[in-house]
Amino acid sequence: MTTRAVMGVDSSTQSCKVEIRDMDSGVVLGSGAAPHPPAFPPSSEQHPNEWVGAFVAAARAAMSACTATPDVRAISVAAQCHGLVLLDEHGDVLRAAKLWNDTTGAPNLARLVDRIGARQWVMRIGTLPTAAFTIAKLAWVAEHEPGLLDRVATILLPHDYLTFWLTGERVTDRSDASGTGYFDSVEGQWIPSYLEVAGGPRDWAAKLPTVLGPADAAGRVLPARAAELGIGPDVLVGAGGGDQHAAYLGLGLTDGDQYFSIGTSGVVATSSRGPVFDTTGAVDGVADMTGGYLPLMSTLNAARVVDRAAVLLGTDLAGVAELALAAGPTRGPVLVPFLDGERTPDRPHARGAFADLTSSTTREELARAFVEGPLLSLLSGRDGLIACGVDVSGAATAVGGGARSPATLQLLADLLDDEVTVPDVDEATARGACIQAAAVATHADRAGLVDLAKRWQPEARTRVQPRRHGRDLGGLRARWAALAASPILDGGER
Repeated sequence: MTTRAVMGVDSSTQSCKVEIRDMDSGVVLGSGAAPHPPAFPPSSEQHPNEWVGAFVAAARAAMSACTATPDVRAISVAAQCHGLVLLDEHGDVLRAAKLWNDTTGAPNLARLVDRIGARQWVMRIGTLPTAAFTIAKLAWVAEHEPGLLDRVATILLPHDYLTFWLTGERVTDRSDASGTGYFDSVEGQWIPSYLEVAGGPRDWAAKLPTVLGPADAAGRVLPARAAELGIGPDVLVGAGGGDQHAAYLGLGLTDGDQYFSIGTSGVVATSSRGPVFDTTGAVDGVADMTGGYLPLMSTLNAARVVDRAAVLLGTDLAGVAELALAAGPTRGPVLVPFLDGERTPDRPHARGAFADLTSSTTREELARAFVEGPLLSLLSGRDGLIACGVDVSGAATAVGGGARSPATLQLLADLLDDEVTVPDVDEATARGACIQAAAVATHADRAGLVDLAKRWQPEARTRVQPRRHGRDLGGLRARWAALAASPILDGGER
């Protein structure tokens, strides 16, 4: 008998990963992955055609990995947030997409904040946009490629584009729309007037996708696309969502749970039923994929910092972890890890800095500082959530490539003085997309989507307890905060 299944897609900065799961039990039937071309700030771009090619390759690999050909009933796509995809009237891509970590629009964003007003912007959309946000990239295009805007018929986000490729429908969801800088998630409305500030007077409303609800169907997979993917006909497609939002859904987390994602970017988040408005700009009060909100803080510099440590210390990632865990009870040295500029705080031109080096500093202490620096950034973000009145009293969960490091997990548990759990799941984002797809396939409502996520919640793979380490972590955090606020970090040259 053919197994009813769903397909979840995670189109990240580095690659496209696809999972196929049993629609009823959530068991993985097959998975596949394919790389995207590398992209680095400040000018970080990928062509959407590259995403399509990787999606097709990953989907075919996932289908081939199944022991029997599954009957795929629905697909949902989650992807990197904030990217700018511009289509002409025929639905063709006009230029390579500017990605979330493209910081070239920083000067444009600063001018937008001056014109719109920081407080007004936060109180309208729940977030003070940074150079990562879509509106900054659109403003950059308006300044540097003004003729291109005359040809723009549709503005999409990365996950929207893959949904469009599948269905021909121009749609998005609340979670990803809330990271554009021009969507009011409380009212559920686009704000075309902000786009006029960024790109001049045009019929912006006509260029924006329809915003769907958490379990709404975007449409059905076009026959030609189904053939490319190797799936059958009449497959529904969900609204999709942002990658971190899908990961939170995929882990079955709930309000107050602490979510730490340590990958290319770093994220600390929890969910809430009500909106969050942080006028300091530290917390993004974005929407989630269940009809609520996912207040979060996101950083540019996370796992790559440890990659750089391996190069500089002449070892590999396992070697960095071993060194870091062997460091003595000293407080420092301290690393502010703004290696490629930073998103939170909004410091696009900042550079990283070491402090408190002495003639007795060891390789072990340097390794620990490299691992600890990105975690201190995330703990600063957690402080921001607390300052906004957000409950973060729940369990701490760590995901992402960085969470494979025993040093990262141990140092995070030490800093939190609490247990850190790594769920038994390799691809939380693709898993969340599968959950949404299953809700769409079964015509579930929002409550049904949440119940499904709980039923599919993974078990713990690893639990790490804090150590009795003898370090002055309060002093470490205070020292890091003072260094991170220093304007001298913005004075470096490449």
